[in-house]
Parts: sequence; C-alpha cells; structure tokens
Amino acid sequence: MALPVLSSSAVKFRRVLAHFPQELSLAFAYGSGVFRQAGASAEHGETNMLDFVFAVDDAVTWHMTNLVKNRSHYSFLKFFGPKKISTIQRYGAGIYYNTLVPCNDRVIKYGVISTDALIEDLFHWKTLYVAGRLQKPVKILAQSENSRLQAALVSNLKSAVTAAFLMLPESFSEEDLYMQIAGLSYSGDFRMIIGEDKAKVQNIVKPNVAHFQKLYSTILQDCPQVVYKHQLGRLEIDKSPEGQFTQLMALPKTLQQKITALVNPPGKNRDVEEILLQVAHDPDCGFLVHQGISGIVRSSSLVQSAKTILTAGAKKSVTYSLMKLYKMTKGGLKKTS
Repeated sequence: MALPVLSSSAVKFRRVLAHFPQELSLAFAYGSGVFRQAGASAEHGETNMLDFVFAVDDAVTWHMTNLVKNRSHYSFLKFFGPKKISTIQRYGAGIYYNTLVPCNDRVIKYGVISTDALIEDLFHWKTLYVAGRLQKPVKILAQSENSRLQAALVSNLKSAVTAAFLMLPESFSEEDLYMQIAGLSYSGDFRMIIGEDKAKVQNIVKPNVAHFQKLYSTILQDCPQVVYKHQLGRLEIDKSPEGQFTQLMALPKTLQQKITALVNPPGKNRDVEEILLQVAHDPDCGFLVHQGISGIVRSSSLVQSAKTILTAGAKKSVTYSLMKLYKMTKGGLKKTS
C-alpha cells in the first residue's frame, strides 16, 4: 500500500526546498502554515511560519553542505562544525531544528532527522515525535525509493489506528477516531500545559477530516477488526479481551514496553505476551495505553525542547516561545468569548 500524497501543486513549498541540499530521503511540510486550522482565517495561513522536516541518509554530510549554503540559519553551534551538530541532533527526538529562518518572503522552521532514526520511530515509536507528525496530514515534497521507509510510513499509520481503537468505545464516529489519532503525539507533552492552544487537536481535525480520510480510509477498509460504515461516518470495533489482545500485540515495541512496565511489578520476570493478555482483560486497558503513550512523549518532548536553547540560540528560543504563548492565549480567549 502506498502512502497517500495529498494533491497540491505545492509550488511554494518546493521553492523553499530548492534552497537546501537535495540529498533527501523524505521531505514534508506540516502545520498551520500548510493546513488551515479551525478559527484561523485564510490570510492567517499565508503569514504563519512554515514547518518542514527533512530526512537525510548522511546527517554529517548534509549539515556540512547546508553550512556552506545556509550558515546563517544555525546558532552558535555552527562554529563547532557538522559532526558536533549531528551529535546534538541524535539527542531527544533525534531531530535538529533551525527555526525563525527567513526564506522566500516567509519565515520557516526546518528539522533534520536521519533516515534510520525516522524509520525506527515510525516502526517502534521510540520517541513518537516525527512519527506523530506523520500521523496527521502532511504535504510530501520529496521521497526516495526506499522500500523500508515506505513500509515504515504505512506501519506508523496502522499503529496509530490500533492505539486509537484501544482508547475508544465500541462504537464511535470517524471524527472521534481522527481526534484520538491526532492527539496521540500530544499526550504527555508538557507544551500542552504551557505553550500550545488547548483546543489544538480539535482545531487540526475539524477542518481537515477529508485529509485524514485520505490517509486512513484504505487502512480502515482493510482492517478485519472494524466495521467501517463509511457513508454514516461511524465505526464499530471488537472490544472483547481477545480483540484487545490482538490489538495490543500489534502495537509498536516501545509502547508495549511502556505498558508492561506500568503493569508488571519490579522484580517479576514475566514475558510481554503474558502481561498484555492481562491488560486485554483489564477494564482500564485504554487508560494504560494512554499512559504508555504519554510516557514516550513526555521524555522525548522535554529533551527536544531543552535542546532548542542550543539549536536556536537564546534570542530565537525566547522569540519562538513567546509566539507559542501568544497562540495559546489567543486560543483560550476565543474559547471564552
């Protein structure tokens, strides 16, 4: 199954891409500068910062070339060279961001991640950072013929559906499903307490249901554990212990480990399958899945945010944080007005 590429000329995004080294295994644009969010005007999307992620096979070589082309994008870390930058990239979520970069009369932010780190996150949810971005609609701008990366992209979408099923009731709407999926990578993220609009997930999903359908409709139609009433926008899933056990066994490895750590007392040496069978019979199964996801996101988001002080520099870090706080406050004011 091919990962759906959302239809768009994407000319303005590809013009941005032309400013960077072209050795990319995957490049995509995401966020409110790409997809309109609820409560935002069309003009707002034209002024929002554009967000990009570039996956590269060789991070040292890519940063070396980018330092020649775009040295001003980097903080003081540019003086330490591409090897040190690549080392710092590996911490946290394995991604290195340059933010508040002027480009083609817009302001952009771009993250660089190694192809191997991205594939590991997509398959196993090691950090759920970039994998979480790719569970929501994005604009794919470049993609190499890497069959393992392609398989990982699809696996990530299937895992998102499985995790959402475990946290939803027996019957629910298609929008409920997409809300659950869109919220996965925000579970446990401290920025949702301070720094992000509290209605962020709802704002992402409501205007973009059609885009979510493009990503997930084939997976839902092919899934044997769900009755997908497409015309009604409703779904029904198997919530029996047997059904939940099948879903738990299909979850990414890191999430399984987090769930088993929550249930298995220290010192007891039981295998994962035995513990997940116990969880499948637990009325709090969905809550345990949510806690496991929160544990993954919490640690990676904390380290990644702390890393921003180095990668962006003090001035840009403060500016970026103030922008986030402004958006959060603005969202809160809209909700109470």
